[in-house]
Amino acid sequence: MVRLVLPNPGLDDRIPSLQELETIEKEEASTRPKWDNKAQYMLTCVGFCVGLGNVWRFPYLCQSHGGGAFMIPFLILLVLEGIPLLYLEFAIGQRLRKGSVGVWSAVHPTLKGVGRPLPGHLGGVGSFDLKRLQLLQLIVPQQRIRRFVSLPLMCLIRSWARPGLAALSPPRLPTPSQAVYVTSTLPYLVLTIFLIRGLTLKGAAAGIAFLFTPNVTELANPVTWLDAGAQVFYSFSLAFGGLISFSSYNSVHNNCEMDSLIISVINGFTSVYAATVIYSIIGFRATQRYDDCFSTNILTLINAFDLPEGNVTQENFAEMQRWCNATDPAAYAQLTFQTCDMNSFLSEGVEGTGLAFIVFTEAITKMPVSQLWSVLFFLMLFCLGLSSMFGNMEGVVVPLQDLKLIPAKFPKELLTGLICLGPTSWAFIFTYAGSIPLVIIAFCESDTVPASASRFNKDIEFMIGHKPNIFWQVMWRVVSPLIMLVIFLFYFVVEVSKELTYSVWDPSYEEFPKSQQVGYPPWVYVVVVVVAGVPSLVIPCFAVYKFIRGRCRRPGDQQGLVSTQSTASVNGDLKY
Repeated sequence: MVRLVLPNPGLDDRIPSLQELETIEKEEASTRPKWDNKAQYMLTCVGFCVGLGNVWRFPYLCQSHGGGAFMIPFLILLVLEGIPLLYLEFAIGQRLRKGSVGVWSAVHPTLKGVGRPLPGHLGGVGSFDLKRLQLLQLIVPQQRIRRFVSLPLMCLIRSWARPGLAALSPPRLPTPSQAVYVTSTLPYLVLTIFLIRGLTLKGAAAGIAFLFTPNVTELANPVTWLDAGAQVFYSFSLAFGGLISFSSYNSVHNNCEMDSLIISVINGFTSVYAATVIYSIIGFRATQRYDDCFSTNILTLINAFDLPEGNVTQENFAEMQRWCNATDPAAYAQLTFQTCDMNSFLSEGVEGTGLAFIVFTEAITKMPVSQLWSVLFFLMLFCLGLSSMFGNMEGVVVPLQDLKLIPAKFPKELLTGLICLGPTSWAFIFTYAGSIPLVIIAFCESDTVPASASRFNKDIEFMIGHKPNIFWQVMWRVVSPLIMLVIFLFYFVVEVSKELTYSVWDPSYEEFPKSQQVGYPPWVYVVVVVVAGVPSLVIPCFAVYKFIRGRCRRPGDQQGLVSTQSTASVNGDLKY
């Protein structure tokens, strides 16, 4: 691969040598926070990586791309794209001991824009989870319905208040690092409970069989591979900045290679495990709808021909249809029967939040003690969003501290409060601000660090005891950048040719209660260009700025941006 090698003066001044690194770590032992133990660090990373996308986006993509056939490209790209980039972010954060902006500023002054974080869209999801929990009642009084409009706002405030208060809490209260013991493990407990319950329901086996039965023709569809590559980014939370910040608090000699492998295995397992749980419930829902459909057809036939109840069943329905048609063809011709197809009910997909808030909840309402299962399900979603928001906050706070953009006397309560107000609005903002910019940032990461292969290999050897093997070298230098380039080009072509639409529930729609796809107004296309383009343009803009500044620099001026270690605490005590 052809690489553009930029002049990099002052690199040794910005990055401490290997001999200095251990000395710096000892000097920072009393001032710079570290993880209390390895389990705390791993659970935090798992909570940040394993999120809502594993629970609802992955099952939906499996449903849309041939069931088990989607798992094949997903697992392949997880190995070729996800694990190498995760290892890369862990290694560079641990080596340089800075946040995302500080890391890339140290690598090269023109790369400061690569560390531009993309913080959380998950607060909005957490607010919906709280709203659903508040509305789980047998009877909702009319006066409370009038307050429905204000509920999402209040729940949004509360969903972001939790990680904000956790980051500000004094030592006697739970902090983010302590909260991960609950937020990262509770979803697995709830999923296991749902799996046990789901396997006892009628139709669960049909749903699981539908999930793992591959439609191999989907493997020839480029969109399947495109969605699989995008799902790897979402499920690993790559290029968000949080993983780099988390690894910067590790010991210099922590085995970041093993960490990346363990978290990757957990991530892939969680996606498949969550899909199995979801489809056991979806199989139950599809079976219920299949039985209801047949019951309606049976009732239609019984009423039309005045047949005794119990004489017509699902097993002899086709035979009874033929008998009725032979008995009175004119009367039979006037009857209208619904089409009852189990595969159609199983393949009815609802994207994104619809899978959680429509399909899954519809199945829960038909389960015994539905309120209990509803509370467990939305509590799980809330914990998944909460643990991811901790990482999003860390991805913003640490770069702000590294760059010294916040005055030393700036109240830390106000700082975290402003961060918790982050962008949690429209679906298209999440779709476009969290797609193209992420791929571009990750591409720059994979194409920049291994460019200095000799030095980077020595750094990793110093940290973990051996150099990266040939697999990592090939992935970082060739395969991962090439995959991301292909994903970017295909994604750009697909999205440019697609009309932007959103779903609405309109009673006047002829297929109501199905949602209707309505096109966005023209001005939204301008907004999409802005939200997708601004984060992407930060990288070249900073590069041009630093180039011009370097040309105009007076003799004696300092070259480089960040020379101090990050002091933003993972335990909620923000230092300046």
